Amino acid sequence: MAEGVAADSFRPAALAALSAFPIDPDALERVSLSENVTYRVVDRRDGVAYALRLHRPWYHTLDELISERLWIRALADAGVAVQAPLRTRDGQEYALVTVQGTGERRFAGLARWATGRVLAEVLRETIDTRIAEHHFTRLGAVTASLHDQAATWQPPAAFTRHALDANGFMGSTPHWGPFWDHQVLSAAERRLMLDTRARLHAALARLDRQPSVYSMIHADMHPGNILVDGDRLTVIDFDDAAWGWHAYDIAVALVHHQDGPNLAAFERAYISGYRSVRPISDQVLRSVPMFRLVRGLAQIGWYHQRPELNRSARFDEVKTVVLAQCLSFGRAL
Repeated sequence: MAEGVAADSFRPAALAALSAFPIDPDALERVSLSENVTYRVVDRRDGVAYALRLHRPWYHTLDELISERLWIRALADAGVAVQAPLRTRDGQEYALVTVQGTGERRFAGLARWATGRVLAEVLRETIDTRIAEHHFTRLGAVTASLHDQAATWQPPAAFTRHALDANGFMGSTPHWGPFWDHQVLSAAERRLMLDTRARLHAALARLDRQPSVYSMIHADMHPGNILVDGDRLTVIDFDDAAWGWHAYDIAVALVHHQDGPNLAAFERAYISGYRSVRPISDQVLRSVPMFRLVRGLAQIGWYHQRPELNRSARFDEVKTVVLAQCLSFGRAL
């Protein structure tokens, strides 16, 4: 669907959703058009800005979306900076709307707009490695605070969210799709990925799943989902939040720098910040390179589900790195 057509088709649904929430909407600006559609809206009564998200219909059930909100509220109570959710006028977490023209039904959620710049953009503009390391130290500390809350949190009985465990990552129907079936893979590349998948499944199945290392995780906590506003870092976009290993969150934070010259320095800074808040063992840290490979394979699966993006330069980069990591992982065992 062309962007202009998509924007026109989603806007009436966004306006319909806003009528369910206790605000008087003024400006409505679309800021993101991807799997989910996100708008920035201002309440004309007090000038407060909010983020309105129309969730993709196939990714989460309503119970899973409500559970996401439950965790976000618990994180806020624990002092982690997140976008505070707003309930509808009748006390619900989401409003159900229909997209005109397609008949698609989406759950719409509203949350306070978080101020600041995206950390990924800040890092791209930073030429001083020491400043970049400082940002990663702060990111490590925020991640540790999130894990600290999750490791001791007792969710309500109705809480439901997918699991990024051995099967969730490397089972027959992984959460982000069968990466080994991507159409551009050669027969040899597919065999390599299937062999790696079997090895990874066995390795993940052996990992500890005590709450101190396995709990709710953000699962997409890279610098693109962190906002910087002075000394405050705000965590956004919990769409992928799941039960999983803390080491996966750590791997995701640094995965975009894994082939750069500063990976070791950034990783040291990140771990230093993490350990300033909560302990993490060297044994857990030794699993981070494996989780970078897991992340890469998950990205291949994500592209497999979105054929319109398969020929992007980013996909070719991911595929090259992942195939090299598969070979290294096989030799290491």
